Amino acid sequence: MNADDLTANAPVRTNVLGLSGYGFHRLAVHIWPARGQARHPDAICVHGLTRTGRDFDVLADALSAQRNVICPDVAGRGASDWLAAPDAYTNAQYMADLTAVIAHTGAATIDWVGTSMGGLLGIMLAAQPNTPIRRLVLNDVGPFVPRRALLALADYVGADPYFPDFDSAVAYLAGIHAGFGHLDRQHWRHLARHTVRPAESGGYRLAYDPAIGAPFADRAAIADIDLWHFWDALACPVLVLRGAESELLTAETVAEMQRHGPGADAITMPGAGHAPALLTPDQVEPVRAWLDA
Repeated sequence: MNADDLTANAPVRTNVLGLSGYGFHRLAVHIWPARGQARHPDAICVHGLTRTGRDFDVLADALSAQRNVICPDVAGRGASDWLAAPDAYTNAQYMADLTAVIAHTGAATIDWVGTSMGGLLGIMLAAQPNTPIRRLVLNDVGPFVPRRALLALADYVGADPYFPDFDSAVAYLAGIHAGFGHLDRQHWRHLARHTVRPAESGGYRLAYDPAIGAPFADRAAIADIDLWHFWDALACPVLVLRGAESELLTAETVAEMQRHGPGADAITMPGAGHAPALLTPDQVEPVRAWLDA
């Protein structure tokens, strides 16, 4: 156990093969086996744009009391392979890869927890005919994302900063991810431990392929994300979490989500913006209770 870990338990890492137009690639998948009888469907937790599956360690530990929990690193992030070209980083590729992860579980039905990008992918997959997704948790994301919020992401996604030491990496992440909420230093060190990689010349760099920022390179081409047609096709129960200070998921969008489509149970997380970190009991327990109901 590393001193920066937040749980006494730890996941088992395995690899799942994905396939792009450039060949096969390896996806790192962090699995939390059920500690007791698996009374609930497997849960798949999918992280945000620049993050990793280890963001879910505290939530996964809580959920794994009665279910298997699977937390993949999306291609180009964490311990997963980088793709061969920037144009390979697409939602279609991510959904194909995550379908392989679902198949790897052997489960007929699953529950899905998605933060930001992981939530958008969950919406699109849950809207498909014969979807295996039984319940859907959306962490600070919905079927509409305004352009101004995407421009804020464009300010840092794809950046390749160098950190001379680990503490400087911790400080960087605490700055750009201030929207995660009021976390203590142990939380930030845990997140940093799984978000940076050793640089060849010493020090650290972010544990992602800077090419994932390619879709944000042309700021003039960035437009609102509108997935309302997918939302209206959903049939599963949905829980939406919103950081009280979030500009990516507005209160107006949450209200609209509750008016049509599948509707949604909604919880506002005080003290957070985009996106609640799901590392503290006050944020983890409502998700666990809703999924285990």
